[in-house]
Amino acid sequence: MRNTLIIARRELAGYFATPVAVVFIVIFLALQGVLTFNLGNFFDRNQADLAPFFNFLPWVFLLLVPAITMRLWAEERRLGTIEMLLTLPITRTQAVLGKFLAAWAFCAIALALTFPFIITVNYLGRPDNGVIATGYVGALLVAGSFLSVGAALSAATKNQVIAFVLGVAVCFLFAVSSYPLVTDFLSRNAPVLAEVARRISVAERYQGFTRGVVSLRDLIYFASFMGFWLFLNTVIVEHRKAD
Repeated sequence: MRNTLIIARRELAGYFATPVAVVFIVIFLALQGVLTFNLGNFFDRNQADLAPFFNFLPWVFLLLVPAITMRLWAEERRLGTIEMLLTLPITRTQAVLGKFLAAWAFCAIALALTFPFIITVNYLGRPDNGVIATGYVGALLVAGSFLSVGAALSAATKNQVIAFVLGVAVCFLFAVSSYPLVTDFLSRNAPVLAEVARRISVAERYQGFTRGVVSLRDLIYFASFMGFWLFLNTVIVEHRKAD
């Protein structure tokens, strides 16, 4: 665990050593502001809640999270520093977890900086802050899920652009798999797959958190989802260490 935290601190410091962190956070906050208050018709709704904020959040993560993960392993492979990393007295699992935790902590910091949204709704009305809190928990789990996917795909290529495109594509599939357009099509052609699509949908599991419901089943889903992709990440790093 100690080695994992050392890697995580190293990686997290690396984000703030370049303009990447500031650019990401500014874009994230700007997008969430525009989507929540403009496209989300925040003031026209006459409701003091953060429903528009949470509704748009997975789609913002869908674009920005792969931008974080695309360099996690692809950059190491391109520069040849992955060999140096893997010769340190750490296991592959510790390296994978360390990088993942750093990226997740970075997303948590970005989410924490949206606190003015909470202050705004509390100033304008009396929102259910319990629902807001569970919404943030769900948002952090969605970010972690997308990060685990992006990290695994980043390990599979040296090209950051390819890692980004693959990350967006795969995360998009898990985001829309429960949407009627997808499930209706599958119900007509492959009913069994329609049910599978609903069960594996990140967006479907996230909805409960935005309504203030924290289900053990949903927590297990997110933990299993991240665990699977992190395991795959470890396998890919081990398999391609000599490339």
